Amino acid sequence: MFDTKLKLGQVVDNKELMHIFKCGNMGGMRKSNKTNALVIISDYTKGLYNDKWTGSILHYTGMGKIGDQDINFMQNKTLNNSKTNGIEVFLFEVFEPKKYVFGGRVELAGEPYQEKQKDDEDNMRNVWIFPLKRIE
Repeated sequence: MFDTKLKLGQVVDNKELMHIFKCGNMGGMRKSNKTNALVIISDYTKGLYNDKWTGSILHYTGMGKIGDQDINFMQNKTLNNSKTNGIEVFLFEVFEPKKYVFGGRVELAGEPYQEKQKDDEDNMRNVWIFPLKRIE
């Protein structure tokens, strides 16, 4: 198990996040082959994705800004297969720009499902929603 040395609720910036997880600097889903981790970022400051908590479950919108999302596209596939592919999934939430709040390790809490949301060009499209729960 990958030890981030982070505490729940701890705030880091993008540079620290990249350093800890050895991942890229952009996007809401960042896979690191070095740490065998998938960092997912629920950024409430941007408004494109409609991520929402229902009780203890985060309904997290998949990857893809324009047009219908594909469950087998890049990190959507990684997250969808995370119960069997050995990847650990870590959540960060952004309530203020450039401040990433550590939400701990998460896992799929059920089957991903589709819903309609607007894309980056203001067109309705199908997105994949991943129900996630904390496991720490």
